[in-house]
Amino acid sequence: MTDHIHDLFIIGGGINGCGIARDAAGRGLSVVLAEQGDLASATSSASTKLFHGGLRYLEYFEFRLVREALIERETLLQAMPHISWPMRFVLPYHDSMRFEGATPTSRLLNVVMPWMKGRRPAWLIRLGLFLYDHLGGREILPPTQLVDLRTAVEGEPLLSKFETAYEYSDCWVEDARLVALNARDAVNRGARVFTRTKVIAADRLEDHWVVTLEDVETGEHSTERARMLINAAGPWVGNVIANTLRLNSRDGVRLVRGSHIVTKRLYDHEKCYFFQGTDGRIIFAIPYETDFTLIGTTDAEHHVVSEKPLCTEDERDYLIHFANGYFKRQLTADDVVWTYSGVRPLYDDGSSSATAATRDYTLKVDDTGGARSSIFSGARSRPIGGLPRPRWRRSKAMSQT
Repeated sequence: MTDHIHDLFIIGGGINGCGIARDAAGRGLSVVLAEQGDLASATSSASTKLFHGGLRYLEYFEFRLVREALIERETLLQAMPHISWPMRFVLPYHDSMRFEGATPTSRLLNVVMPWMKGRRPAWLIRLGLFLYDHLGGREILPPTQLVDLRTAVEGEPLLSKFETAYEYSDCWVEDARLVALNARDAVNRGARVFTRTKVIAADRLEDHWVVTLEDVETGEHSTERARMLINAAGPWVGNVIANTLRLNSRDGVRLVRGSHIVTKRLYDHEKCYFFQGTDGRIIFAIPYETDFTLIGTTDAEHHVVSEKPLCTEDERDYLIHFANGYFKRQLTADDVVWTYSGVRPLYDDGSSSATAATRDYTLKVDDTGGARSSIFSGARSRPIGGLPRPRWRRSKAMSQT
């Protein structure tokens, strides 16, 4: 057992854990991080590869969440142009589009405009995009503009009923590389990062934690000491609380699976599409790896963390049906060349549906004995901290939706 007591021990090598490690090490703290698999091997590499402000969260009146995310979007875009770049998103409009029924906006509109019967009026979408353009003090990205789909190239792949669209800005990111770069910079600043190393126990001893580690390849055990323990285990955050730390907690995690399908390229231009469904949900269609189109994502309950997240046939068919409501070319299961899924570890706020569950961060801090903090993350893979210099930020910028 080592006698040295570190300032911080972090469980989890996803974007939250690596971002915190980099930030803390840059502030001069001594940091150790352990990841049971490889860096970004779970949720942080299974996103929709976007970092954005969360346009749809405006329907939930999450103005602070969106504003912080938009501010961070600009910071991250400047910090890492080698792995991220701006993209334009085309949002086709039709007067049959509907709200997701549980949103505060839909309930309000049902009271003041009952004749709309849950449909989204064009002026409300334009208002949301105006807020999206201005909440975060946008400086780099171009603003929203109106697109005539009857004449524009963006309208060619779409069904003829879509005549108008709004085009706005967000960003693409190589999610797994973002994690690796944060981890590398943390090490350069003095942190120690262990992969394929599982935390099997953590016990309070006076004013600090004694953490027992197991090398998953050799079975060898070792220990580390730290004044504070950060539980950034992603989907395993609940397991760490209950089984590794052996603590009673009323805080629950809601595991929500987001699945994607990848097809052969569906259109020739480089812009993305933001599609609104008849059920009120949204999906993206994004140019992917030159020859493909990425479509996603779903919101499905994932009940057992030990089960590998896979795109079910129902989820695949849901995404195909959703996309077929927009594209002239009608997709079938035979057009799907690959699928992937990730699990969002959302804080269980009692929402009636997975879609309505909060995407904001929830940090639970226990400072009795050795201090401990558990992170219930919002949308998948939101980075904490930009790359040029350390700063403590709870970034909402990167997610799937």
